[in-house]
Amino acid sequence: MSTSSPAITGIDTHAHIFRQDLPMVANRRYSPAYDALVEQYLAHLDAHGLSHGVLIQPSFLGTDNSFMVEALRRYPERLRAVAVVDLAVSDAELDELAAAGVVGIRLNLIGKGLQDYTGPAWNHLFARLARRGWQVEIQRGIEDLAQVVPAIVATGVNVVIDHFGLPTGGIDAQNPGHQAFLQLLGDSRVWLKLSAAYRSNTDPVQSSAVLAQVREAAGGSERFLWGSDWPNTQFEDRTDYAEQFELIEALLPDAAERHQVLVANPVRLFGFSNNR
Repeated sequence: MSTSSPAITGIDTHAHIFRQDLPMVANRRYSPAYDALVEQYLAHLDAHGLSHGVLIQPSFLGTDNSFMVEALRRYPERLRAVAVVDLAVSDAELDELAAAGVVGIRLNLIGKGLQDYTGPAWNHLFARLARRGWQVEIQRGIEDLAQVVPAIVATGVNVVIDHFGLPTGGIDAQNPGHQAFLQLLGDSRVWLKLSAAYRSNTDPVQSSAVLAQVREAAGGSERFLWGSDWPNTQFEDRTDYAEQFELIEALLPDAAERHQVLVANPVRLFGFSNNR
């Protein structure tokens, strides 16, 4: 296996791999009835001229990141990952994940009660992540993000907000929760994934309006990322990789901005380089 990276032509920062026969958590919201393998994912990257990808641990696999880590070890030159860990994860476990190419953890807060992320246990975890240069990725509806993000950013980690912030039907600048979300984007440690607009029921026209709002709030596109959200779990019959890639091309018609979002920004955040 080659240890030299391909030239960076584009980075998909959000995809999931799994097998339907893997052990799954008891309280999951979704159970896949098919396999989504890393080779299939890499084939999608290749077909769209993309060189690198970021795997996101699916919530239904819980904190057992082993299937994803195995894929990282097989394709270290093309992949990074974001794991799901227990609050009391050991430093040794974090170091092992980092050695495999994990660069952050995910908090999927959909359907969950919000915790106090200012408490000592969470602060200790976030501080350990900050020392490693890791990120904390958050999936939560737009109304609640401002209740969660500031306390986490204050610990020194980068925070990545998933899926446009899940602004169902668009962003209402008169809504206090939406206003607070937009204010978060002015922070230099807060990043936003322009991904999975379908999960917030926003069509391409609404997505274009949302992009204009978040671009203004963030002062540009320097902390925006793109992800395919492959294999589009729960929406498999409504979208696919090609449609998601076409959407980001349509949303970012300017070649320089598209390069910023697909190459320059994720290279910075995820630590991609041409020697790994």
